[in-house]
Amino acid sequence: MPLQNRVTPFGEIVALEGRGLVMGNRGVLHDDRRRIVRYSNVKRWIACRIEFRGRRRSIMQPKRYTELFFLDEATAFSAGHRPCRECRYADYQRFRALWEGCHGGPAGADAMDMQLHHERLIDGNKRTYRSDVDTLPDGTYVALDGEAWLVWGGELLAWSGAGYANRKSRPARMEVDVLTPRSIVAVLAAGYRPGVHPSGW
Repeated sequence: MPLQNRVTPFGEIVALEGRGLVMGNRGVLHDDRRRIVRYSNVKRWIACRIEFRGRRRSIMQPKRYTELFFLDEATAFSAGHRPCRECRYADYQRFRALWEGCHGGPAGADAMDMQLHHERLIDGNKRTYRSDVDTLPDGTYVALDGEAWLVWGGELLAWSGAGYANRKSRPARMEVDVLTPRSIVAVLAAGYRPGVHPSGW
């Protein structure tokens, strides 16, 4: 039975086989029996490398942060996570520089986390907004008929825990619900190219 530690583009924490390509955390979310008991415990939601400097952890240790896993970086962005400053320093610096260009002035981790905290949730639910799909940069997730789709080139790719199994042409002149937070969409539009699962290529 898989642990409940995979994260969907909607930000939901679910039980799925496999771990994906990106790890992250939102603080301590599980109890001593490794059951998820809260959605978030901190404002700092980060996306990390699966492996870093040979460090090894036992998953969901009591009173330690909950290891969360994402299909890829684009999925982590959609859920509202940003690159980790420690294990992904080069990605973090590139992300931060583009953020500062988009949002006017210097911004460290605390400022980015505070902004993303306001953009992730509303009344305990995923915060979305409407936009024309034609205007969205690659790497943005949108919701269509209750499913999450990745904007990638001229196509939309359907998310699944194992990869992108279905795809269809990106529709023209159609308003959609955007899952990826606005601030991250701006960074993507400014040129950040997120990591995407090989099934998307």
